[in-house]
Amino acid sequence: MSMSFFSQMNDKSHFFQAFQVESLQHKLYNSQSMKTDAEIQKHVMEELKWEPAIHSSEIGVSVKNGVVTLSGMVDTYLEKKTAEKAALKVAGVKGIAEDIEIKLSYHDQKTDAELAQAVVNGLKWNVLVPDDKIKIKVENTWVTAEGMVEWAYEQNAVRDAIGGIVGVKGISNLVKLAPKVNSADVKKKISAAFERSATIDANSIHVENIGDKVILTGEVRSYAERQDAEQAAWNAPGVATVENSLEVKIPSYAKLGREL
Repeated sequence: MSMSFFSQMNDKSHFFQAFQVESLQHKLYNSQSMKTDAEIQKHVMEELKWEPAIHSSEIGVSVKNGVVTLSGMVDTYLEKKTAEKAALKVAGVKGIAEDIEIKLSYHDQKTDAELAQAVVNGLKWNVLVPDDKIKIKVENTWVTAEGMVEWAYEQNAVRDAIGGIVGVKGISNLVKLAPKVNSADVKKKISAAFERSATIDANSIHVENIGDKVILTGEVRSYAERQDAEQAAWNAPGVATVENSLEVKIPSYAKLGREL
């Protein structure tokens, strides 16, 4: 078999690889960098419909230059925050302006004393909340929670339990963390979690820990990846504070070409 044959096959192989690279570049460029406001609006609305905790028909979505404005009425504080998180998951979203209001029917309106009792019961019934370590105060339907817990998931559970109670219009979660676990290997555990994750590019994120504080720096490809990285850091034992300084930068056509 002649050398010219192998040369032709090699040329064809390089051509096919180049075609695959160009195709991938084109898809990524069109799907992220070239998203119009109308496309982002459509995808945010679809994400809200996909989220079972949200009554999407009551939430309006508008987009200008990648910044999403959410408006309308919802039943609970938790639904309001869930809508915000859902919108931030969508690729191409650069920021959120949240104008959602919490509506209360006549029968749902409570005095601060009634609301405080409902919150105490809600915390007591939630298996993730060490309710004996939490104290709450209610003023004008705004709930302030204070106390000390050992894990970040317990701190988040306090917020979610309160947020799901009808009548609550705002939350100040002042519950602090007092982890018992030694934090000497926090950085190693977080880096390992990044490596395991399918949604996080571990090579683009730098982790630094000072005692029980974790600092994340670097670049990510979306708000969803930014949130996933922060959540992974919170999940590490010994973490009391996470400073998320990750920048969201959508990969460009030219940069992808250099990497491939």
